[in-house]
Amino acid sequence: MTRNSVLYILFLAGLFSACSHGDKRKDASLRDFTFAPVKNIRYEEVKRRFSSGLSVNEMGFHQEPSWIIEFISDDSVLAYYPKKKIMQGFHLHYDHANVYNFAKEWFRVKKIAKDSLVLQRLQVNRREIASDITSDVNMTFYAQSFIKRKLRTTARELQKPTAADSAFVRKLAERSNRNPGNRDSAFAARQPVRFVSRSPLVLVEQISNQDPLTGKTASYDYMFPEYKITIRKAYKDFAFRFGCVIDARGTIHIGRITGVIPEYYEQRKKVIEGVIRVYLRNLSTLHPGTTFGIPHSSEITLNITGKADN
Repeated sequence: MTRNSVLYILFLAGLFSACSHGDKRKDASLRDFTFAPVKNIRYEEVKRRFSSGLSVNEMGFHQEPSWIIEFISDDSVLAYYPKKKIMQGFHLHYDHANVYNFAKEWFRVKKIAKDSLVLQRLQVNRREIASDITSDVNMTFYAQSFIKRKLRTTARELQKPTAADSAFVRKLAERSNRNPGNRDSAFAARQPVRFVSRSPLVLVEQISNQDPLTGKTASYDYMFPEYKITIRKAYKDFAFRFGCVIDARGTIHIGRITGVIPEYYEQRKKVIEGVIRVYLRNLSTLHPGTTFGIPHSSEITLNITGKADN
């Protein structure tokens, strides 16, 4: 074999190697998945599960399917925008392996088919994928045509909690009811505690702590509910902020109190109990938190302000 032949073979080998190790970010054909076969098919999310197969965990966090998506190409996607009630276009950014980003969220593609998709939602912090429960989210989508023609049902029906979900919550509720004032056995209620005022002297407001910049999504408001209660014509001006557990019967069990040193805790607790007994019990109705219609103990934060209105 001549020297020129050897050089030519080496050139071809190098060319083949360069092509086979091309840039997946620029060339979609090199990626493990292509969205071409599912182009222009509209999908609705029908279930969102932890790896346990349940949509709820021991903390009470509930995975709620809500996405509607449609791939336009390997680099663009439409996603439903609830506030504007429209399908909005987003750039489908490929990162690495099967990881993509769109609509400010990160996903790992696990399955693509004309009838269904499976995406794993990822929590990414400082360019690293979290390995904890925040990335343990599997989202299943069905094509709208598949739901209507093959399954003969609706996405809303498929999105309902399963019997296994309800059984799991019932088990957690039974545990919390055995220890009604124990914050360790309490868990977040999907329908949080409600205070309903029965008098113009009591004003009740649930405070929203959502903050996209710090990662506090809509679920934060039911995972860590906080309330502001203002009492007019109180016996004097006062302000208390404290954590408490509301059990399945609507009883308030006072826990941590903000701004009080340990030696004065019991004294401050008795004062707060007096305020609850005189004002809240007589002038408002307290409804305990529930999940899937099951009442149980849940932890909340209360900010109670009294105004003498002299």
